[in-house]
Amino acid sequence: MTATATSTPPPAAPKVSGGKGGRARLSFPVILLIIAGALVALSAVRAITDAQDLTSAGQISAALSMAVPIGLAGLGGLWAERAGVVNIGLEGMMILGTFFGAWAGWQTNPWIGVLAGVLGGMVGGLLHAVATVTFGVDHIISGIAINILALGFTTYFAKLWFNTGEAAAKGGSPKQSPPADDIASVTIPGLSDWLISIEKHHWFFVSDLAGILGGLVTNVSLLTIVAVGLFFATFLVLWKTAFGLRLRSCGENPIASESLGVNVYKYKYIAVIVSGGMAGLGGAFLSLVTSHIYNEGQTGGRGYIGLAAMIFGNWRPGGLAMGAGLFGFSDALQLRAGGQSVHALLLLLAVVLLGLGLWKAYRKSYLTAVISVVIAFGVFVWYLGTDTVPTEFVSATPYVVTLLVLSISAQRLRMPKADGMRYRKGQGK
Repeated sequence: MTATATSTPPPAAPKVSGGKGGRARLSFPVILLIIAGALVALSAVRAITDAQDLTSAGQISAALSMAVPIGLAGLGGLWAERAGVVNIGLEGMMILGTFFGAWAGWQTNPWIGVLAGVLGGMVGGLLHAVATVTFGVDHIISGIAINILALGFTTYFAKLWFNTGEAAAKGGSPKQSPPADDIASVTIPGLSDWLISIEKHHWFFVSDLAGILGGLVTNVSLLTIVAVGLFFATFLVLWKTAFGLRLRSCGENPIASESLGVNVYKYKYIAVIVSGGMAGLGGAFLSLVTSHIYNEGQTGGRGYIGLAAMIFGNWRPGGLAMGAGLFGFSDALQLRAGGQSVHALLLLLAVVLLGLGLWKAYRKSYLTAVISVVIAFGVFVWYLGTDTVPTEFVSATPYVVTLLVLSISAQRLRMPKADGMRYRKGQGK
């Protein structure tokens, strides 16, 4: 009589998001193919509708400027949520960054203002970490409280600091700070002029590509270059170092991480404080690069849009960058009186929704397919029946795009397993 093993095999180690065992990701050639396809679609829309500003260097330059604070806020959310802490307070941390960045920037120089904005955001992150990690407060409640506190704090101190004395004499008021000096911008000489000259020919695809590249090499703020570097640094730190592996493990299975000797509290604190610093840097960018002053309410919900960009990017820096670029592009339309451009995009939206409907029909999701086709038909009728779109709709474009993108991409998302869960030290014993 043969004996069979009855012992239960040991459980497999928890997988950390982003490993080979997780959800399959798009390869780099496929990503390039998708980007090329999107550019061809934009070129076709631009040629059909004659909306020349759609891919102009000015539009792309404005989109880049709008994408940076959104991307930095999303990067802050990525750091926190990879460690298992939901950070709804990004908006409040951005507000602190705008206020302290402008406050220090007009008195000293803009780079000290950038540092002050980062530190202001980090203070907000520290408060969020104390509430959620140490005291176990619900993450959503803590984030909303920080947003309210940041708004109240900056409103009060703006009246106290910007409305008297030297600040008032230099243009300050209860709702804005005096202007700060500019942060230097760089342009690649020769290449920028050459690309802009090609753009002016309005050739299909070639001029569109030249306009996009021209916008990326003309009058680029040094702080924008720093922000791009932070995306690469985040990827290297979180996915290529032992520190990053430990931090991400806290967002996947903190109990298992603790059993392996990881100080979960420490890593969560680090992640949330860095998260606040990233959001504060995004706020400082708004007050020191985009407008050169602090304005009450100037974040305009970009902290929430950054969170949406992070979700769209599936909690990874590359996807987050694409999401921030998309939202920044839609945000820039309203700055350039983009009624004609938004109207042209209605045609593109109709085509995308029709394609989505056909794909859902192929996958036998007939209800979703019918809804997509009906909406596509409605958008196409809207496009044919109008020459432009109302200014109110142009202003709402970033938020409409946010809802559409999250609705379409929701099915492929994979958040960290322990994201938002309350963790107490020693609970696995």
